[in-house]
Amino acid sequence: MCTTASQLLGKSDVGSYCCNPAAGAMLLFLCFGLLPTVATCPPCCLCASDIISCSGHNLSTMPFDLPSYATRLDLSHNALSTLPVDWISQPFNRLSTLVLNKNSISQIEVAAFTVTPHLLHLDLSSNQLTVLNSSIFTGLKELKELLLIGNQITRIKPGAFRDLNNLQRLYLSANKLNAFPLELYDEFNGPHNLTFLDLSRNRLSEVPVQRLLSLTHQGGIYLQENPLVCDCSLLGLLEYWMWKQYRPLVDFRGEYPCGEVGGLEVNCTQQKESDMPLKAQIYQAEPGEWLRVPCPGLTLPVQEGLVVFWVTPRMTLSSSTSDLSDHLSVLPNGTLEIQGALMEDSGTYGCVVARRRYYNPSESLEVRVLVGNISDSSTTGLAHRSNTEHFNTAFTTLASCVVSIVLVLLYLYLTPCQCQEGRGGGARGCGGRAIILCSDPRDVDSGQRRSNGKRVAFLEPQVEDSDIGGPKVPAMNSDNGSTEGILKNGSRTVGQILADPAHIV
Repeated sequence: MCTTASQLLGKSDVGSYCCNPAAGAMLLFLCFGLLPTVATCPPCCLCASDIISCSGHNLSTMPFDLPSYATRLDLSHNALSTLPVDWISQPFNRLSTLVLNKNSISQIEVAAFTVTPHLLHLDLSSNQLTVLNSSIFTGLKELKELLLIGNQITRIKPGAFRDLNNLQRLYLSANKLNAFPLELYDEFNGPHNLTFLDLSRNRLSEVPVQRLLSLTHQGGIYLQENPLVCDCSLLGLLEYWMWKQYRPLVDFRGEYPCGEVGGLEVNCTQQKESDMPLKAQIYQAEPGEWLRVPCPGLTLPVQEGLVVFWVTPRMTLSSSTSDLSDHLSVLPNGTLEIQGALMEDSGTYGCVVARRRYYNPSESLEVRVLVGNISDSSTTGLAHRSNTEHFNTAFTTLASCVVSIVLVLLYLYLTPCQCQEGRGGGARGCGGRAIILCSDPRDVDSGQRRSNGKRVAFLEPQVEDSDIGGPKVPAMNSDNGSTEGILKNGSRTVGQILADPAHIV
């Protein structure tokens, strides 16, 4: 057999393979029958490109020796009852989607998913799972979406979702849970990136309102079609969610209890709340000061036993569990008290309490707390406006200067003047000197000099004679020289001949 393999490879000397490790290894596999083979597609499955579908064949056991090149494996609509550790013969390193819905799976062995380390989507809907044991999903560190809809789950043991650090969407709808699974958020190695949790159509009679208020900003939590007991705390939560336009409530408003606030039999306040719209308010304090913030829209005195929640930037407090030793606490009348205010206490605070009506988004159930230099914070807007005004003034001044310069340049170079003729017929320029006209030349004969009649005339630069050695002609000839005034004196134009040099200053 070795000789045949050597001939197939085009070699006559088997020993020559010591210089070619790859060829030598292939020859060794051929000699001992160890050459690896690619698994073929089972007869009950459909294999197309990177997809393997074995759906709808009433399989009670897993097809053995499945090809490992698949990125999607569909085993739905069969009769599988268990998922053992060795449910496939080799790891599926490329598998990203595994569909196992519509089976009868009631047991999943620990570490059963270690053979699919890069799985992103796992569908176990419509099976017979009753308890999610610890480490049941071990090995799925990259999993992002887990569907467990339509099982019989009544209990989730601690550590069931351990190491699912990338899990973002979890569907637990249509099960038999009677307690909210807080371990999803509180476990150290739990799915801390969870942004979607569907708990609809379970058996929840109550929910941790204070904890849910802290989780609202982390994503959607769907609770519709649960037999929730409508009390004042739940009513306050639903009112707050409705004001926040919380999508899980807005989209399924008719499937929650306490749907009609006006028709409730629960009396959460001693008197009907005012219909006046609530306006946003700002409270300020210096560091170290004590500050008390009343709950917007809450009528005093507060009914005995009514729980008031405050959603702060760091935590959620309530009047029933507030630690009075902490510098943040909720008084029995619903007022938030900040003892020794700190700079990090600045932020938005929301008061959650049953007010027996829904509020428009334009109203405000929140207040703004500012801790710092009150004078600085109160004058921030004024300083901003002052800076804007200074900028506008500077810009206007600069523009005025530019316009003035342009006008002066136009004044100097575009105003016509009459120039004297030089000797030989050459044209001379007007004088480049500014002369002051003391008064209108026609007033010279009267001997009166008006102090307010001074005007300035600009003359073009004088052009020298072409004969350099010749004498220079003065810019203004007192005998027969004339110039044309550029400025106006009152309603008269200064254009007379300056006959007397004594008037030239």
